Amino acid sequence: MRTRTLAWMLLLCSLPLLGGCFLAMAGGAAVGASAAHDRRGVGTWADDKRIYLSAYDSLNKDKELALKNSVIIVVYNGTMLLVGEVRTPELKARAERLVGGFEGTRRIVNEIEVREPEGFWSRRRDNTITAHVKTALLDLTSLRSFDPTRVNVTTAHRVVYLMGKVTHEESDAVVGVARDVAGVERVVKVFEYVEGDAAE
Repeated sequence: MRTRTLAWMLLLCSLPLLGGCFLAMAGGAAVGASAAHDRRGVGTWADDKRIYLSAYDSLNKDKELALKNSVIIVVYNGTMLLVGEVRTPELKARAERLVGGFEGTRRIVNEIEVREPEGFWSRRRDNTITAHVKTALLDLTSLRSFDPTRVNVTTAHRVVYLMGKVTHEESDAVVGVARDVAGVERVVKVFEYVEGDAAE
């Protein structure tokens, strides 16, 4: 009897651990699902997340940049895009220095503008433009097997930045759609191009 009671107690104590294992497996499945249509390999996808988190951690240690200016970081396939606003050219250069040098970063595209940081409503307008561009890409049905989730969309100061691994045909179509969205003043391509079998 004591042996059976002890066995039940051990089982109950181990349930949280089993739950943790289940969540880990479920989390792994979620990662797999989100990366399933991505043209990056799973390793590259994970590297981009690591670079992104490391870059923000480094930037947040600089209180002037983190609290008195606005820098947005996007990482795709080893390319790091910096947008936002800082008050001086020195701060723009400093932001790039702080986020550079992480293993796996292949290039940095520094599009930070030297100007007063924008307020809540301006940022909200940019976020709305991003949402509208993403929605518009869902209607892009003229391209065979085009997947809009392969295109990363970021907006700053009504300028839309497009990242991803795309064909030249996809690039032209995506840019055309983005330019037609209300409020967009300019579209900047930060694409990498794939051809043939790599596009599938």
